[in-house]
Amino acid sequence: MPSAEARWRRELPDPLLLAAMVALLGLGLVMVYSSSAALAAEEVGSSFHVVARQAVYVLLGLGVGAGCALAPPALWRRLAPFALLAGLVALVLVLIPGIGVRVGGAARWLDLGPVQVQVSEPFKIAFILYLGGYLVRKGEARLGTFAHGLLPILVISGLSAALLLLEPDFGGAAMVVGTGLVMGFLGGIRLRHLLAAALAALPLAAWAVFGSAYRYQRVVAFLDPWADPQDSGFQLRQSLIAFGRGEYSGVGLGDSIQKLFYLPEPHTDFLFAVIGEELGLIGTLTVLALYGLLVQRGFAIAERAGDAYGRLVAQGITFILGFQALAHMGVNLGLLPTKGLTLPLMSYGGSSLVTTLAALGILASIDRHRGRVGGADPAGARGDGGRGAIPAGAGAAA
Repeated sequence: MPSAEARWRRELPDPLLLAAMVALLGLGLVMVYSSSAALAAEEVGSSFHVVARQAVYVLLGLGVGAGCALAPPALWRRLAPFALLAGLVALVLVLIPGIGVRVGGAARWLDLGPVQVQVSEPFKIAFILYLGGYLVRKGEARLGTFAHGLLPILVISGLSAALLLLEPDFGGAAMVVGTGLVMGFLGGIRLRHLLAAALAALPLAAWAVFGSAYRYQRVVAFLDPWADPQDSGFQLRQSLIAFGRGEYSGVGLGDSIQKLFYLPEPHTDFLFAVIGEELGLIGTLTVLALYGLLVQRGFAIAERAGDAYGRLVAQGITFILGFQALAHMGVNLGLLPTKGLTLPLMSYGGSSLVTTLAALGILASIDRHRGRVGGADPAGARGDGGRGAIPAGAGAAA
């Protein structure tokens, strides 16, 4: 029987995960204010307008995250099919004129009275919760076959990606498909099936990029942003100028020039560029280290989950958070084509922030209830060396 102290410590959130989350939230509020103050003062007459809304989203997200942490993972497993169905219905609703809210040429939001919800954000978490349950139900033997293993995942991922592309949201579609393939591999689906599916999807991916004029322009601008510096290459060029001005230690908090109507969406899609300009290489490496710690703790929680479902969901949540953070940074640094992706926990946006905190709450729930969720292990969560286990060292601090 564990001691009372051991049980008490187990009920607390992972301290390093909590520290990384709080640090990113705090720095995010500071940088959202710094990057939005001039724009907010110009448009609504108050430099605190954007950061005040972000602070409300932080409080709401912390409440939702705390609720998710208190709920047992078994509840998420039971609700996952209904959440996925509701998410698919929401992805259809945003495409219907008069129901979905179109902003900047994209129909991604539902108007729920006082708030607008970007439905792709909670859908990603619902997808992970469902996929974890699916992989556990099938078991290793059935996952080894194409019909019972990869095919259903391809159908669900493909349908979800198609709806996201219609919004259009290419980044969201890529994250859903990528998460599905990674979780499938970790859950026990054969690697040759995954590689065959990836090769077969290459022509579809090429069509999605080159069959759209604006996506094609983004690829051209990514390859040479100075070829058309005032149009297709404008965003990336301004972002690179911001990093160049920041050098090692930055120009100083609040002293960015690029955020002053040069850099598009400095408080959302290009927040990392403002960090690079104001805080320099030191600031960007600090942010990168905080996300690295967040990801390491997520995988540590997955390693000690003690059951298949908790392990797979923790791995899926950790992967998608880390992937989105790296994608945002990659776009800002010119390593990836320009795409509107927020920086998790830091960029302005209620849907993204509340969903991310809910996902971290689910991670905390898995950690609190480790070994008590149940479910057969499709690929080695019993510690027998299966591919689902995290490599040695990833959870050394667990």
